[in-house]
Amino acid sequence: MATATEYRNMSEVDLNKELIDLRREQFNLRMQQGAGNMPKVHRFGVVRKDIARIKTVLNEKIETGS
Repeated sequence: MATATEYRNMSEVDLNKELIDLRREQFNLRMQQGAGNMPKVHRFGVVRKDIARIKTVLNEKIETGS
């Protein structure tokens, strides 16, 4: 988990790569839950919030043009 400040210091390419990795992790967590073996339930919220942070920072970068 990174903070919004850390995400703001990353480039758009790195942010998009991190977003893809988090979406993949979110998918894998859903598959684990469906299979009935879910040892890290707290990861759902953490991953979802990280995805939201990255999307917010990406939108800020697009709006400001940096």
